Amino acid sequence: MSTQDKIEELKAKEEQMLQMGGAKAVAKHKAKGKLTARERLDLFFDPGTFQETDMFVKHRCVNFGMEEVDIPSEGVVTGYGLVNGRSVCAYSQDFTARAGSLGEMHSKKICKIMDLALKSGVPMVGFNDSGGARIQEGVDALSGYGQIFFRNSNASGVIPQISAIMGTTAGGAVYSPAMTDFVFMVKKESYMFITGPGVIKSVTGEEVSFEDLGGAEAHTRKSGVAHFACESDADAIDRIKELLTYLPQNNLEDPPRAEPEDSPTREDPALDEIIPDNPNRAYDMKKVIASIVDNGRFFEPHAEYARNMIVALARLNGQPIGIIANQPMVYAGCLDIDASDKATRFIRFCDAFNIPLLTIADVPGYLPGTQQEWGGIIRHGAKLLWCYSEATVPKLLLVTRKSYGGSYLAMCSKDLGADEALSWPTGEIAVMGAGGAAEIIHRKEIKEADDPEARRKEKIAEYEELFSNPYRAANRGYIDGVIRPSRTRPRLIAALEFLRTKREIRAPKKHGNIPM
Repeated sequence: MSTQDKIEELKAKEEQMLQMGGAKAVAKHKAKGKLTARERLDLFFDPGTFQETDMFVKHRCVNFGMEEVDIPSEGVVTGYGLVNGRSVCAYSQDFTARAGSLGEMHSKKICKIMDLALKSGVPMVGFNDSGGARIQEGVDALSGYGQIFFRNSNASGVIPQISAIMGTTAGGAVYSPAMTDFVFMVKKESYMFITGPGVIKSVTGEEVSFEDLGGAEAHTRKSGVAHFACESDADAIDRIKELLTYLPQNNLEDPPRAEPEDSPTREDPALDEIIPDNPNRAYDMKKVIASIVDNGRFFEPHAEYARNMIVALARLNGQPIGIIANQPMVYAGCLDIDASDKATRFIRFCDAFNIPLLTIADVPGYLPGTQQEWGGIIRHGAKLLWCYSEATVPKLLLVTRKSYGGSYLAMCSKDLGADEALSWPTGEIAVMGAGGAAEIIHRKEIKEADDPEARRKEKIAEYEELFSNPYRAANRGYIDGVIRPSRTRPRLIAALEFLRTKREIRAPKKHGNIPM
């Protein structure tokens, strides 16, 4: 065979792989409004930069007639390229090729590209669209999942790992996405569950739809398994690309600075009026965040989950930051189990990838109730104390209003390592609210007074004067500065710039034992 014949043979084999599961399977797939595995990669990578690996890998199964079954590219497309000019590795499961089922060689392709990402120190993105384990391959398929999980664990905290769920992901297939840093789902198109509606009905008798059980909104609102519910494949891909602009390539790099488009000295007089005079009235913390960050833009994971806590990525003078903030409009900003878990994972991610933290506190306490106590609020709440203490990136604290008791400590107090702690003059830093404190401290005096209600109000006012302000904490050095709200942005930028050279060394150990 001549050289030209060999080249033509290669072209023919490449063309066969590019057909994926065949015209009929591809048409059926696209009729559902979904992109194919290859279209997803084409949209994700900068044009002309994607380099495919392992195109010609084949399965080795000979059971149940599988020796006669050809699966183009083994049901998954792998490779690397540039996204916004930066290197990224990715895999994209092909549902048109044997439902993207995972077998021995399918998993080996994924493992190879994960190994390459880890060795090269670049983000790893997976587009998941698979019918699950290839049953015909038995334990080989199970081993394949295990090898992927092992790599997810090894890569965690070393390179960013992102999962996009773009079809049904069930059984063992759900665990790899759950082990990655961020999970994107597509509304009305993607599903995640351990056991499907049919199995649930046969075992428990409970009837539930795919959407209610494991749809995008179920996992972004109820379970917190997913961070984003996207409108389409294209929307998910665009949002992943936006997320990557805030992240370093790996844990040895700083996050990428952007050319500032917003003045670092900009003040906002509206912040001087945003806190209501009535301490029991709510205000929208997202307006505070938008006023402070560059151009009012922030990128918010878990926007619909545990809405009493906000986590977001943004920029201050071009520098990426992670923001953790209480939302007074939901449960008055109280901490609960879900909010604690949400903040903890985000804080640890930011710390792993050298992203400075800004905590904005307006928190009256932990949410009371038997369900919270029996659900382990003590253990879950302790995670916040743990992860703030553990984090060594620059840590800024801003108290806008209430900051009471254990929740004051849990929102990155000076004692947990805040490098600079600031408060607005509306800050209230105390063990508890004035009403409850007065009732405890002066219970006997109030009870025995001629006019108990008048005496109670007198003692509440007395406590408020002493503690319902930031100055007692500032007197003790627990707050580094009391600032005018309108001047928050320039003060935070100055602190962040100063802390760019921060270095903090901790005692050597294998790892701590976080209260999970």
